[in-house]
This record gives sequence, structure tokens and C-alpha cells, in this order.
Amino acid sequence: MSSAIARVCLVVAAAILNHPLFFSQENATLPEQDEELLTRMRLHEEQMRTHEERLVREQSMLEEEERSRLESQPQQSEESPDEAYVWYFWSAVSLVVFLAVEVSRVDLANVETWTIEDEEMYPGNGSIGARTLAIDKGLLRQFCDRCLHTLSHENWRVQEFVEGLADNLLESMRNVCNAETRMELGDFLGVGSMFESWKAHKPLTCDLIVPFTLPAPYSFQYHLWCSPASRVPPDLQGFAAIEVNNKNLGAGCVCESVVVGEDVLCLLHSKTTRLEEAERSEEDGLLCSRDTSSLSKDQVMRWFQFSVSKAWGRIAHKYDFELAFHQLDTAGALKVRFRSGKVIVLNLIPAVQLDDTEAYFVSHFPSDTSSTPDTYWPMSLAVYERNLLKHFTRTLPQNPCHLHCLQILTFLHKKQTGLTGESALTDYHLKTVVLHLLVLRRQPSSWGGGFLDQRLRDALAFLQRSLTEKRLHHVLIGNRHLPGELGVPEVFRTAEPVNLFRVFVLQRALYVDTVRHLEEMLRNAPALLQEYTPHLLNGVARSSLDN
Repeated sequence: MSSAIARVCLVVAAAILNHPLFFSQENATLPEQDEELLTRMRLHEEQMRTHEERLVREQSMLEEEERSRLESQPQQSEESPDEAYVWYFWSAVSLVVFLAVEVSRVDLANVETWTIEDEEMYPGNGSIGARTLAIDKGLLRQFCDRCLHTLSHENWRVQEFVEGLADNLLESMRNVCNAETRMELGDFLGVGSMFESWKAHKPLTCDLIVPFTLPAPYSFQYHLWCSPASRVPPDLQGFAAIEVNNKNLGAGCVCESVVVGEDVLCLLHSKTTRLEEAERSEEDGLLCSRDTSSLSKDQVMRWFQFSVSKAWGRIAHKYDFELAFHQLDTAGALKVRFRSGKVIVLNLIPAVQLDDTEAYFVSHFPSDTSSTPDTYWPMSLAVYERNLLKHFTRTLPQNPCHLHCLQILTFLHKKQTGLTGESALTDYHLKTVVLHLLVLRRQPSSWGGGFLDQRLRDALAFLQRSLTEKRLHHVLIGNRHLPGELGVPEVFRTAEPVNLFRVFVLQRALYVDTVRHLEEMLRNAPALLQEYTPHLLNGVARSSLDN
């Protein structure tokens, strides 16, 4: 019996030591030259599996022999029941060990492998490490006092102006929609840096999500990327396909049951198609992709832009400034230009709300210039992200440094972009980095104002390592360690994490350019802060930041 117990323990030890949990996944993307190493690892895995199977067979044989011996000598089994209890005890211990390993594997799979104290940044040849970045604490304090505080006061005034303008514009749009399409527009939601109090550079940009709903009897049906049997392609994680359904529709469409010439709104077929006209009008066309029931981003943006134009024409006489489309191919991208020359960019983003949640499927992200299929809508959890920042502002000590840290990161990124050109790195990536650090660093006192230089190095180190690994997970998707009061839908908290840096795995040239951009930003960071701080002290902070 003792030998059988020893063999069981050996099997358990072999299984645990060869469990995937004990192998680092930091370098999940191995270079081509490590193919030989992968082959050796697979061979070793096969050998261990064979060895484990042999041990299991030997254990089974020993158990059979023991059972035969006990059957032939029943009186001995009755005289020594302790041996049976020992066997049951060790079997139970083995089961508990295996269950503990599996539970730990599931929990740790959702925890970021990066730790605050980790000093290994895996920099490239000749690159600078974020940990060794020389940042003067006094210089940072002067930069925040003279620059960021001044911008914060100006941002509040701009935010108040934009909210008043958006209210009037949306009310006019509702009148237009009621008269022509009966589409319903909800109240706007301010998201992004301006409404989260970390905007740090010009031009002043305000992002507003404008949810819209369909008139009866139409409704939306969602096909999420994380739902079972999803129809969303694997390379579009974080997207959804949205179908337009007619609740009263039987075998035919609502427009097929009316008299030709009768005024009826059909979201599945254009009016001109129903009348079999030669040309198709853009205004009275679909919200769906042609000959399908899938909601089309292009069609929605065309409708939205047309509505904004007509709505502004009704109220333009009330204002003493110019309003024009900032980007002709992006709906709701408006530029307000005052007579003084001051410019404010206003992004009205049409969106579809996911049931009763605060998750929205938007037509586009203002900072995203990539092209995606027309019938797949990116998901925005910006409202939850805004609430997460508010949560940390309440729980952190007075005058915390997390927003200043994010402002400095975006300032450095903006200035480096002006020096070396655009890169794939965005302000949203920087915001995600800071949110990850806030979730990981449990001690609120570590975000006090006196730790700004340390947290800035942490953020740059986290970003550098994430870029090296080509992996930066969305902070809210697949993260089970978020505050419970945040209310993120369970379908997103339990989903597989979405890698925001996945594009770098597929596009080598883009990755190289972004790495170079970050290395240059790290190298120039002290000089940029030093260069702009004297201007701030000379009283010309505003013009310095406009450059």
C-alpha cells in the first residue's frame, strides 16, 4: 500500500510540475529562430505524457493486485481497516491538489502578468529603459502647476459651452427626424479626455455619444463577438453585427403592403428601390447595407450628417461663430471657429445602445483611422471607463496624481508626434495603461501627489513592456478584478481579454515605427518637459502648448 501511495504522489507531482501554469507566457510570440526550442519542448512534453501514462498503468496494476490480495484474504482487510482509510485520504488529497491548480489557473489567467516591481523591460538594442528615465520631481511640479492647472480651468469653460451647443443642436435634429424619418435621438453622453478632466493639449476636442433608436415596429438584434456561435470574424474582437428587425414583419416587408406613393418609412429597402426608379437617393435610402438587414455604418453616418446639416441650418442665426464639418468622411465631426481664431472640435458620434446597459456600439472612434467592414460596429465602454476614473478619484488620497500622470503622457506623445510624425500609439492606449496601473496598485497612498515621478515611470515601463510583448488588454473586457459597483455587464467581464495591440502582431512595419516612436519619446521626455517649463514661467504657456 505504501508503494502505491508513493506512486500516486509521483503522478500528482509530475502533473503539477508540467502544468501550463508554471510556464511563463510573457513571450507568447516567439521569433522564428526559436522553432528548434519549440520542437524540443514538444518532445519533452510527449515524453512526460508517456511517462505519466506508464505510471498510471502501473498504479492500476498495483491496485488490481491489492484488490485480488484482499479478496483472497478478507479476514486481513477486516483486521486492518486503517490502510483503506489511508488510501481514501491520499486520493482525496490528490483530488484537492488538482482542483486547486485548475482554479488558480483560471484566476491567474485574468491577472496581468506585469508587476509594479518588475525591472526587466526587455528593451531593444540601444533603447532606453523607462525605469532609468531621469525625471526631476520639481520640474514635474512646476509643469503641472503652471500648465495643467491653467488648461483645466479653460477646459471647464469649453465643456460648458459645448454642452449648451449640443443641447440646442440635438433638439433641432429631433425636429428634423420627427418630420422626415421618425428616428429617435437620446441625450448625448460626454466621454473622453475633456469630460474625464485629463485633456492636456490643443485643439480642444469634445467627444459626444448620441444614441439613436428606431421607430416602431423596428428593433435591433445584436451579434456580439463574444457570444456563442458568433458570426463576427476573429480579427474583429470587440465588434458586433447589428440586424434591423421588424416585429410585425411576416413573409414580406412593411413597404410591400402599402400603396405605391404612400409615405412610409422602411429601414430595409430604400424608397427608390420600392418604386423601381433608376437612381437611388442618398437621403431616403437605407440604414442597412444593400439587400441585407445588417445595420450599415456608412448609411447611418450619411443619414446623421444630413440631419446635422439641416438642424444647424435652422439654428445658425442664433450664434456668432462658424460651424463646419471637420472631416467630410466622418459624420458629426464639427469644427467651431470663433472670430478670435479660437477653434473647438466637436465629435457627435451616432451610437446604438446595448439593451439597458451603458455599453454602446459606435459608428467610429475619432482617434481610429483604420478601416473595418461596414456592417461590424466597434463597441465603446467609455461610460464605464469614465465611471472607473471617478471611482478612483473618490478612493485615492486628496490631490492624487493619476490624472496628472495621464496628462503628461499625452503631452509627451503629442509633442513627439509633432517631431517624428504619426504612429499607431494613441491617447486611448495611454489611458488604458494608467487604468491598468490603478487596478493593479491596490495601495491608494501610492497615488499621492508626491509620487508623480514614480507613477510616471511605472506607466512608461508598463507601456514599453506591453509594446515589447505586443499585448495590451482592454481594461474592462475579461477583467474580473474590477470594482463591483462599476456594473460592467457580466458578458464582458467573463469574455476573453481583447488585445488592443493585436495589430502589431500582424503588421511588422507598423510595429517597428511605433517602437521607434516610443523610444524617441522616452529619450526626449526630460528635454521636452524642460523646454516647455521655462515658457510657462515666462507667462506664455498657452502659445507653447498650441505648437
